[in-house]
Amino acid sequence: MQSTNDIRRSFLDFFAQADHEIVPSAPLVPYNDPTLMFVNAGMVPFKNAFTGLETPPSPRATSSQKCVRAGGKHNDLDNVGYTARHHTFFEMLGNFSFGDYFKEQAILNAWTLLTREWGLPEEKLTATVYHTDDEAFDLWRKISGLPEERIIRIPTNDNFWSMGDTGPCGPCSEIFYDHGEHIPGGPPGSPDEDGDRFIEIWNLVFMQFEQSADGSRTDLPKPSIDTGMGLERIAAVMQGVHDNYDTDTFKALIAASEGLTGVKAEGDQQASHRVIADHLRSTSFLMADGVLPSNEGRGYVLRRIMRRAMRHAHLLGAKEPLMHRLVGELVSEMGQAYPELQRGQALIEEVLEREETQFRKTLEKGLRLLDDATGDMGEGGELDGETAFKLYDTYGFPYDLTEDALRNRGIGVDREGFDAAMERQKAAARAAWKGSGDAASDEVWFDIAEREGGTEFTGYTSTSGEGRVVALVKDGAEVQSASAGDELVVLTNQTPFYGESGGQTGDVGSISTPEGLRIAVSDTAKPLGRLHAHQAKVESGSIKVGDVVHLEVDVERRDRIRANHSATHLVHAALRNQLGGHVTQKGSLVADDRLRFDFSHPKPLAPEDIAAIEAEVNAEIRANEPVATRLMSPDDAVEAGALALFGEKYGDEVRVLSMGRKGNEGRNYSVELCGGTHVKATGDIGILRIVSESAVSSGVRRIEALTGEAARAWLVDREEALKSVASTIKASPEEVADRVATLVEDRRRLEKELAEAKKQLALGGGGSASGPSQEDIGGVAFIGQVLDGLNPKELRPLLDDAKKQLGSGVAAAVAVNDGKAAFAVAVTDDLTDRFSAVDLVRTGVETLGGKGGGGRPDMAQGGGPDGSKADEAIEAVRTALAG
Repeated sequence: MQSTNDIRRSFLDFFAQADHEIVPSAPLVPYNDPTLMFVNAGMVPFKNAFTGLETPPSPRATSSQKCVRAGGKHNDLDNVGYTARHHTFFEMLGNFSFGDYFKEQAILNAWTLLTREWGLPEEKLTATVYHTDDEAFDLWRKISGLPEERIIRIPTNDNFWSMGDTGPCGPCSEIFYDHGEHIPGGPPGSPDEDGDRFIEIWNLVFMQFEQSADGSRTDLPKPSIDTGMGLERIAAVMQGVHDNYDTDTFKALIAASEGLTGVKAEGDQQASHRVIADHLRSTSFLMADGVLPSNEGRGYVLRRIMRRAMRHAHLLGAKEPLMHRLVGELVSEMGQAYPELQRGQALIEEVLEREETQFRKTLEKGLRLLDDATGDMGEGGELDGETAFKLYDTYGFPYDLTEDALRNRGIGVDREGFDAAMERQKAAARAAWKGSGDAASDEVWFDIAEREGGTEFTGYTSTSGEGRVVALVKDGAEVQSASAGDELVVLTNQTPFYGESGGQTGDVGSISTPEGLRIAVSDTAKPLGRLHAHQAKVESGSIKVGDVVHLEVDVERRDRIRANHSATHLVHAALRNQLGGHVTQKGSLVADDRLRFDFSHPKPLAPEDIAAIEAEVNAEIRANEPVATRLMSPDDAVEAGALALFGEKYGDEVRVLSMGRKGNEGRNYSVELCGGTHVKATGDIGILRIVSESAVSSGVRRIEALTGEAARAWLVDREEALKSVASTIKASPEEVADRVATLVEDRRRLEKELAEAKKQLALGGGGSASGPSQEDIGGVAFIGQVLDGLNPKELRPLLDDAKKQLGSGVAAAVAVNDGKAAFAVAVTDDLTDRFSAVDLVRTGVETLGGKGGGGRPDMAQGGGPDGSKADEAIEAVRTALAG
């Protein structure tokens, strides 16, 4: 018996030998198609190649594509576990021709692989064609030799494929396998076709036409081939079983589930084991591709799948969380083909265990309420919508889980009543919001969020992707379209653009379409905390609500922001290590050109503190440890030692960022709650340089720093400045500090000597035979001087010496520097009862254009802006003394 892994490998090898390039599976999140929640078919990753938007990897390709159908139009969730072939996760084998071979080669490839390579009995195979596709009919008859009654013409759209209302389309040819007469059902096209006897195993799509908006079709210049074969279905055929859940991969997962629960997969318990096995695959692969449980979008669908499986684990009597203990078996079965499972195993196990632990508490409360509400109901009863909504709103019990819990008892749920209760809650929330005092113009965001839900942020794993325009806002109101020159806000259902929050600035970039739309995005905001609003200007083309657009973040700028944001976490940890546990974040700014970090600390940092912090951070950067992100409840995160960052709003779940080397206790250097974007490893930061430390307010300090190229450029600028100084003072860079210290000391000495010389000159020293002129005014000895260039600080010592020279009298002096004047007056003690130095100095200051002046009765000083009137100030004192 060939294993599922063998079948996958042989399919790819067969087409590789036929000159097809083996293309690895794309992630489950379809960044090239915003109309899809998850990749749900093998051709989705090649959609742009088929439409001509992208160049295909080669003219021929083959892949085994991961697919999920659990939300939106393609939702198989409710059927999983109760049928033989419904899955939330499956693999689609496919071969593709991008304008290379067409129908004949596609049919020949399929028939050769099935009958010659795999040895399926020809008598078990039946083909269908679109009823008008005579070419395909004739080719099947020629290549396979099938009798005409086993080449069935189908007149419905089951055998005509289209990408949408417009675009590439064409007839299909499906291949069915007959599982035998013992299984009810008839061939395709018959009244009994819905039975399980004839199972479609392969669909060949002949992409032949281009469909226009008016419904008309024209031939494509290069017709193409798109095929899809469900690996689980063909594995059942080749392993001789009718039920997909009896194939080797599922048998291994179900056996592991049986072993952990002690319950055999029989009778009523069979469906529960199947649900667990299927949902284990979808949840694990989704998390491996970057989707984490949340309350919106893809994360919400993931959580629904998880909780459905966990509910069935509970039905099987599992007393402890079960799902995470099965991941190892899944990795053993599928990890070789999909290495991302191996890489993500630890994260997958951690998230599953946490989710199931949390959900068991929810389940216990919800089931108790459900039992109380339906205890007297029999089969055919209906749970009222109000109770179902209370379960959802109060206990986090999803509606579909309520339906699933009551399914076995034959009890329904009043969906209309549930929806009505939901609408009443929304109306109450709107009324409360209107009364919150927010600006009336902001109501537009509430309208959009209520109608469309929150924006799904894809930027943790990508910096580009497709989005569907859900709203356009211009001048505070919604509009349906915009054209070149318009400035507006663009909102899409998903975006890689980060909206400003938690101190991190919003992304910039562009929005475009192949039809010529070009929009410059200058900022991204986050109104209501769940919408990502692109501040934009239309440069060319036009845009309207409903358009599918390409969003491209400025990657170089985002990388700089990532580095700065991750650096703030390292700075925070270093501050706490160096200064103490009292340090907490009080604010931050993470821009593309710098980072700013505010923290609690009572005094300025000493230079040695700053040096130690910087050295510690750079040591972690050089260690180049991976940066890990986990999703946890806030309580669990804090219990694990995570620090909450200022400015973040935390809901039921938080992203916990761990970076740096692990210490003796096994904890990473930094563990914090943060929803921002970050580097993949600390080495991506490059280098950190602290450029300033200052006060923000009492008890709050601020560090500003640079990373990466900005830090390097800053250091280069400083080095060039140092070289310039060295050249000027005729020294090497290494000698600059000592030489400058010497020059500073020399200058101080010379300034002191100059001041002394000026003082001596003013007093008549320095070899002069006489001091400043002394005069008699009304019997009072007076000395008055105007001194150019004297340091104002020397006025008081100068006048003290003058008073000694006078013995009894008044001295006044004006120091003129750069056009301004400093004025001082001194009165000997014996005359202070007649003259006040304060009154006299104010007289002179007024003359100099100044105001006031102060001091003591024996010594006072002031100044004025007009040094040209220095002599007049001295004369004003003379006049005051003369009375």
